Amino acid sequence: MAAGKSKIGRRVARHLGVPFTDTDRMIVSEHGPIPAIFESEGEDAFRAYERAAVARSVGKRSVVSLGGGAVLHPDTATLLESATVVYLTVSAEVVRSRIAGSNRPLLTDGIESWERIFAERRPTYERLATATWDTSRLPISRLADEIADWARGRI
Repeated sequence: MAAGKSKIGRRVARHLGVPFTDTDRMIVSEHGPIPAIFESEGEDAFRAYERAAVARSVGKRSVVSLGGGAVLHPDTATLLESATVVYLTVSAEVVRSRIAGSNRPLLTDGIESWERIFAERRPTYERLATATWDTSRLPISRLADEIADWARGRI
């Protein structure tokens, strides 16, 4: 969460001349705001919507931004095992300012929630990653350039 997946992904897609998909935006357009889904239907319903969005998006020649928890479901992780996955990291110090005032449903305790969630998810992120970039210090434009250059070498 708060690593810049959507902003960087959009720029990378533009550099590569391919479509960009944000699965969280797909969910919002089809089912409403994520906090409202969590409140009225629960996290399990949200994760089901998320799995469906990922299944429709992965495997195409495109850049797809996933929500940070998407990898937690085994079916979604399996889909990603055959994809090129860029793992964007961010330090707790930097994420603190990025999540200040946010209404993310899983961050009820702010940075403490983020740190706990990240510790739980990190092994899965690392297992699925084809490549990793840290978003804590470099400008988004430079990160997008680097990732796009790397991706061109894989095509």
